[in-house]
Parts: sequence; C-alpha cells; structure tokens
Amino acid sequence: MKKLTTFATDVRLNALIACSAAVLLTACGGGQSDTGADQQVQSAGYSYNSGVVASPEVATSAAETTPAVADAAPAADASFDLAGYGAHPLTADAEPQAAPTFAADGSPKLLASAVAIDVTAAATIPATNINYYVAPTGSDSAAGTKAAPFKTLKRAAQAATKAGTTVWIAPGTYAGGIKTTASGTAGARIYFVSTTKWGAKIVPPASSSTDYAWDNRGNYVSIIGFDVDGSKPGSGKLWLHGLYSGGSYDMIQENHVHHIANKAACTSAGGSAIGVDSYYKGVKDDIVANTVNDIGPKACKFIQGIYVSTSGTVKNNLVYRVGEAAIHLWHDATNVIITNNTVTDSHYGIIVGGGDFYFTSGGNNNTIVANNILYNNGIGISEQGKTGTGNRYTNNLVYKNGTAISLRNGLTATGTVSSEPLFVGYSSTAATPNFHLSASSPAIGRGTATNAPATDIDGKARNASVGFDIGAYQH
Repeated sequence: MKKLTTFATDVRLNALIACSAAVLLTACGGGQSDTGADQQVQSAGYSYNSGVVASPEVATSAAETTPAVADAAPAADASFDLAGYGAHPLTADAEPQAAPTFAADGSPKLLASAVAIDVTAAATIPATNINYYVAPTGSDSAAGTKAAPFKTLKRAAQAATKAGTTVWIAPGTYAGGIKTTASGTAGARIYFVSTTKWGAKIVPPASSSTDYAWDNRGNYVSIIGFDVDGSKPGSGKLWLHGLYSGGSYDMIQENHVHHIANKAACTSAGGSAIGVDSYYKGVKDDIVANTVNDIGPKACKFIQGIYVSTSGTVKNNLVYRVGEAAIHLWHDATNVIITNNTVTDSHYGIIVGGGDFYFTSGGNNNTIVANNILYNNGIGISEQGKTGTGNRYTNNLVYKNGTAISLRNGLTATGTVSSEPLFVGYSSTAATPNFHLSASSPAIGRGTATNAPATDIDGKARNASVGFDIGAYQH
C-alpha cells in the first residue's frame, strides 16, 4: 500500500486500501507474486462465489453536560435494555493494558509481551461514571439522558469526550459518516454500544460528505453491536470504508458490516469493511466476533474485508464474499493473532504480509494463524511482501480454494485439515448462509487451545474437555 504523506489526514482513509497484495510488485513495491506476473489468474477449478445484565443507570455528571432531566419512562421504541448478545453477561473488562509508547523515531513500541490479551465474543462493558443515550425519538438539543436522549450519533460523538463514558444507542436507523477523536484510558474506556445487537443500524446519509461510516481516532475505544449497512447509498461520496480505527487498544466487536463499496468502481482508492491502522501510530487493536459480508466488487484487488496494518487480534469473525482479501495484513502489521475465523467466497482468504512501511521495516513476523476455516476462496492463506520466520500456521481447515496455502521463508503449515467443513446450511449465493458446524464436521475438536478465544462468535463457551473447534462457531 502506498504511503501518501501529502494527503490531508481526513482523506487518509482513501489511501488506506489503495494497494492490495495482488499488485504489490507493480504498484506498491511489495514482495513477489504467488503465481508469477499476475496473481489474479484463476487456478483450474477455482470458483469462489459470489442472561444479559441491564445497562447501568449511572447518572451523567452535571459538569459533563447540561443538567439532567428527571428520569422518566423512555418512549416505547427507545429501548435501552440490552438484547441479542447471547447468554453471557456483559461484565468488566479484561486486565487493563498499558498506554502506548513510542520510540525516539516515532515508531510505536509494543508491550513487553508480544501476545495480546485474550478476548472473547462476550462484550465487556463495566459501569461507567458518564452515560449518554441516543434514540430515533430523541433530540440533539436534549441532555442525552435516558429520559431525554440525543437523536444522532454525531451529537453523541460530540458529547463523549471523557474517559469512562458509555454511549447507549437504542434500536433504529442512524446516519453514518461520524468521526470520534476522544480517548479513554486503560482503566476507563469509552464505549459505544448498540443496546440490541445489530439493532442500531448505521446507513449512508441522504447526501454523504465522507467515504466512511465511522472514523475513530481515539485510543481505548470500543464499538460494539452495530449494523453498518452501505447497501443504499444516497448522493455525494460513496462509502468505501465501514468501521475504521487509527487509535490504539481499540475494540471493534460483534458488529455486522456489509455491502460496503460493492457498488464502487474498482479503482486504487481502495476500501475495507473494518480497518485498524498504524498510520496514526495505533497499536494493539482487537477485531472480535464481527460478521462481514458482500464487500467490494467481485475480484476487485483494492477492496478488503478486515484490514490490519498494526498489531492486535482478529478472532471469531465470519467473513464472506469480499472482493479481494477477507483478512488482509499489510504496512506495519506484525504480532497479529488470527484465530477461529470462518472465511469463504473471497479472492483471498487470509493475506499475511508487510510492506510500504510507515514506522517499521522488519516486516510481518510473529503472526499466528490458527483454527481458521478457509473455504471456497481463490487462495486460502498467502504470505506476501516482507515476512519473518516467526509466523506460525496451525490447525486451519483449508479446502476448495484455488491454491490452499502459500508460505515463504521455508515455513510449513501444521495440523491442516483438508476436508469439507460441512456447514449446516452453506450456499455461496444465499443472503445469510448458515456457517454453524454440522455434527459430522471435521472441524469439531480439531483446533488448538493456544490463543483460542474462550467463547465463539455467538458467545458459546469453547470447551477444552471436548476439544476446541476450528472456525468461528463451536459446535
């Protein structure tokens, strides 16, 4: 990917996905192609196709906003009860992480441990001192309390400027194109939560002035449970990016991001459904238990599903029908844990690589790719650009891809399962295929417990006594 330093920061997203690994040699100066001069040539037979706790009622401090209106019953369609997140409770965060630090040359320093903290599909939302509420029946001139909620995400983003803040968003449809810049801390994050999983839908405004749904620049920010739907663009700029984060220690979790840039022309402007980026010195971001589908025109080399250019984790995600790579690592990406994802019907399943560096030069190393299902893609797993000898590929189910696995530096994958995954209701063209594992799936019990999340994408516990399953779902 090109580093276009002359671009203004607000249009940095336009260049984020400008060069996929498929054109590294010709356009980005990356490593060699897997298949010679043209990586896009299809191989023979290649045919990828298209009990929850209630939200805490912690009073908003008068110092943080206008005086609170006395609490009253919210409007019938402004429910702030948590729903749809499975049977697991929404509990306190995992062990806090230290703040990011940077070397004298401006490069980000990783924590002493190269392994990110374990995360699960269970959203973790502790009580916070500051709470705002948003509902379609609200008003942006209101106080933002449960009784008098805001109406728009933009207004909530303007209010949520302090660490230890939660913004609760009721079900409804909201205009996207928002930008958040405030940071939380290791012990007091900022949370944006759809109270019903996928109930708060973010859609393009009638006239869009941005090419993204949500641009987050803050550190220690969690974005949880939204439906980001780019299928019906209005006038103005077409969305090329769904959820983007340039901060550190951010969490993008349990969202559904779909139909982003699939009506876009296939140009080097690029795009992605979910992107976490090192350009603004972000490190240690987590992408957990999201569903991503129908991203970019088919076989468009510039459009990615989940795009990572920093360190962190990619766990329990379901990704299908992506123009280029379902999961793509590039730029300063290193020390990334990619586990228990289910990836189908994309040009590439997983690309692991580094190049066109912002702050580093060592390439992608110490990345772990384990327990993933890669099915019916053009290429299953591919190393490209500059990679190290510390990358590991274990216990992945790789089947019906034009090319299964292509690694560098003499690396070999271990524990690979080469069999039909036997999903409950798979179809490459169905609007919502059922990717749960049938009782006879060879993915059952074939995963490794190392780095596996404690729960699956639905919040179901992964049970070591019966074996960890491969893929996003535990049988």
